[in-house]
Amino acid sequence: MANTYTQIHLHLVFAVRGRACLIPADRAETLYRYITGIVTNQGQKLLAINGMPDHLHLLIGLRPEKALSDLVRDMKANSAKFINEQRWLKTKFAWQEGFGAFSYSASQLPDVIRYIQRQQEHHAKRTFAEEYQLLLERFGVEYNANYVFESVMPDEPQGPSAS
Repeated sequence: MANTYTQIHLHLVFAVRGRACLIPADRAETLYRYITGIVTNQGQKLLAINGMPDHLHLLIGLRPEKALSDLVRDMKANSAKFINEQRWLKTKFAWQEGFGAFSYSASQLPDVIRYIQRQQEHHAKRTFAEEYQLLLERFGVEYNANYVFESVMPDEPQGPSAS
């Protein structure tokens, strides 16, 4: 798009289905590199990525010709397929439906990047559910707490495979 100038920075958050802790710590960096490739191959810029075993945070620079929902769909579908093909788990891996997207100005980016990089530190003090609801409230996003998260199913196997 000639003569189109934008600066769109979005903090994305999405969870593992049922908020299960299925992202193995020893494979998280591999997953982050894979997702970085998906974002980059679609002409977008990944500024930060990090997470916990049950969810991810990304900060992206979004170009206007790409629909956010398409980008997130592709990230989630392809990364879930990658995890399943690598057989990291005894069970099938899937992301929860939906995602959070929060916009920031360029002046806020260093703080957001630092926040994403320090996920382990943040979650020593606050659960993912508390963190996510705080983001929704801070940005004035209306939500129904009954539908924000799928609950972990008690009889589903969880955690990384032994192999």
